[in-house]
Amino acid sequence: MASVRAKASLGATAVVAVALVAAGIAVLISLHSNLTGQADREADSLARKVALDIASQVPGRTSYAGLELPDDPDHPVQVADESGRLLTVSEDLERISGTGLSAVTPAKSPSPQGTGLAGGDDSDDDSGDDSGDDHGGRGRGGDDDDPAIGEIGDISYSSGSATVDGTAGEYRFATIEVTDGSGETVLVHAGASLAARQSAVGTAAVAMLVGLPVLLLVVGGVTWLVTRRALRPVEGIRREMAAITASEDLSRRVPEPATYDEVARLARTTNETLTALEAAVERQRRFVADASHELRSPIASLRTQLEVGDAHPELLDVPGAVQDTVRLQQLAADLLLLARLDAGERAGRARVDLGALAREEVSQRTADRVPVSLEAAQGLEVTGSRGQLARVLGNLLDNAQRHAKTSVAASVRREGGQLVLAVADDGSGVSEAERERIFERFVRLDDARSRDDGGAGLGLAIARDVAERHAGTLTVTRAPAGGALFELRLPPAPSGPG
Repeated sequence: MASVRAKASLGATAVVAVALVAAGIAVLISLHSNLTGQADREADSLARKVALDIASQVPGRTSYAGLELPDDPDHPVQVADESGRLLTVSEDLERISGTGLSAVTPAKSPSPQGTGLAGGDDSDDDSGDDSGDDHGGRGRGGDDDDPAIGEIGDISYSSGSATVDGTAGEYRFATIEVTDGSGETVLVHAGASLAARQSAVGTAAVAMLVGLPVLLLVVGGVTWLVTRRALRPVEGIRREMAAITASEDLSRRVPEPATYDEVARLARTTNETLTALEAAVERQRRFVADASHELRSPIASLRTQLEVGDAHPELLDVPGAVQDTVRLQQLAADLLLLARLDAGERAGRARVDLGALAREEVSQRTADRVPVSLEAAQGLEVTGSRGQLARVLGNLLDNAQRHAKTSVAASVRREGGQLVLAVADDGSGVSEAERERIFERFVRLDDARSRDDGGAGLGLAIARDVAERHAGTLTVTRAPAGGALFELRLPPAPSGPG
C-alpha cells in the first residue's frame, strides 16, 4: 500500500471502528444493566405492595382468595408458604421458572381449622375467639422468637421465565418474606417482564450493526477526500521537481500554497534549496570559466615561448618561461585548495603559534619588492591547520606587496578574547564599495589587472574561506598609512594539552 491517502484512510477507519465497537459494547452493557435495574425496581414495588396487602389482613383471618393481585401479564405473582405450598397466584399464569416454585395452581388447605388458607374460607368462631387473644395488638403471645404478624423481611432477586395467557417471556423476580395475620411466614414472588429490555437492547444492537458499516464508509471516504485535498500541493511539488530534474533548469520553482501549514513550509524550503543550488551551480560554472581563462594565458605564453625557442634557440626567454611555469603552478595549487575547501575539508586540530608562524613566513620572503616589518607577541596559539594558516598569511603578504608603495607591516596580537593577525600597506587602499567584492573568486580591481604581476584573484577568496573554516573572520579596512589593513581574527586555542 504505497499511497499515503490509502494508509491514512485505512488507519482512520480502523481507529474509528475500534472506538465505535468499544462504545457500542459499553452502551449495550449499560442499557442492559439499566433496564434490568428498572425491572428489579418494578418487581420490588409489586412484591412490597402484595406483601403490605397480606400484612394488613385482620389477624387470624387472612384470606388469600380475596387477595387482589395484578392481572397484568407483565407482572405475574406467586404467594407460597415456607413449605413451598402455593397459596395464590395471578390470573392466567400457565408456567413459571426462576422463583423456586413451578406450581401455577393454588393448593387446598389440609386442615379446615385456623387460618383460612384454603381458597379463602373464613375461620370458625371458636378459632376466631382463640386468635383474638393471641394476636391482639398485631403481636403473638408465647415465644418471643416467632415473627411478629405483618413483619416484612428482606428481598432478593432472580431471573426466570413465565408463560402468561399463552405468551412466554423472560422476567426478573423479586422474592420477599411477610408474616400474615395467622402468624405464618409466606413468600411473595412478584415478576416484571424483561420484554422492554430485550426489545431495547435488540433494537440498539441492530442499529449499531447496520449503522457501523455505513459510518465506517463515511469516515473512510471523508478521510480519503480530505487527505487527497491536503496532499494535492505535495503532488504539485513532486511534479515540478520531476520536471526540474528532467530539464536541469534550476531557475524553476515549485508552487507554494497560500497557507501556513507544513506543506507550505516544505514548498518554501524546497524553493530556498533550489535557489542555493542554482547559486552554487552558477558559481561552479563561473569558477570553471574563470579558471579556464586564467589557465589559458600562462599556458599560451609558455607555448609561444617554447615554439619561438624551438625555431630560434637564441631568442628563447628562459626566465619568462620559468615565470609563466611558476604562475601556472601557483594557479593550479590555488584551484586545488579551493576544490578541497568546497568539498568540505575540515581544518586541522593542531596547536599553532601565530607569532612563530608569522616570523617563519616573513623570514622566507627575501625577494619581496617591499621589506616587511613584523611585531609578533609570544605564546599566542590557535587550533587549526598550520599549512592553511600559512597560506592565508602568504596570500595577504602577496596582496600587500602588489599594492604597497614603500612599506608593509605585519603584526600578531591578542585583542579581547581573540587573536589578531594583521597585514597593512601604504598603497591606495580599498574603497568601501569594493571591500566585500575583493573576497569573491577571480575578482581583481582595475589597478591590479593593469599590473603584469597581478594575481588570478583567488588569494583573498582562499584566505576568507580558510578563516571561516577556522571559526574566524577576515576583514579589510583603511590602514593608518592610507593603504589596506587586513585583519584575521581567530579564537585562541583552549588551555591545556591539544
